[in-house]
Order: sequence, then C-alpha cells, then structure tokens
Amino acid sequence: MTWEIKQCAVTVRNPEGLHMRPALKIVQAANGFQCQIELERAGQIADCRSMLSLLTLGAPQDCELLLRAQGPDADEAIRVISLMFSQQFDE
Repeated sequence: MTWEIKQCAVTVRNPEGLHMRPALKIVQAANGFQCQIELERAGQIADCRSMLSLLTLGAPQDCELLLRAQGPDADEAIRVISLMFSQQFDE
C-alpha cells in the first residue's frame, strides 16, 4: 500500500534555533510513530529519528521548515510535531 505524503510548514521560534533539546524532543516524538517523518530546509532533508540529522539543518530562529510524513499515522505525527514547534518545545 502506498501512503499519501502529508506536510506542513513549521517555524523555528526558539531564540537558539533548532538546538539539542528541541531536536531530542523531535526524535523522541518521531520514535513513537510508525510513519517516516522528515524536516526539510532549503532542499536539505533531515530524518526526524536522527538527532545528528536534525542538527545538520542548522535551523536558526524564524527559519521555516517543511515537515513531511508518510505512513499509517502521518496525520497524527504532523499534528504532534507541528504543535511542538508552535509551543517552542516548552522552553
């Protein structure tokens, strides 16, 4: 079965950008889903299950990223992770 790709734009609101604490929270959330989850910045794609991959995006504050998910629980993954961005990862 082929799953539809779900996506939405998210903005890094944290003053320090997408650093280790938010990246860890994304990895922990992503590991709770079955779907494939990625973030993209200017053509560079990061696997949301890899902290190193996320950190290599070098996403500063006010940077817009494309959050993409594909799989059986993609809608919920998009909802949860985009909410984390909008709530500044509770920092």
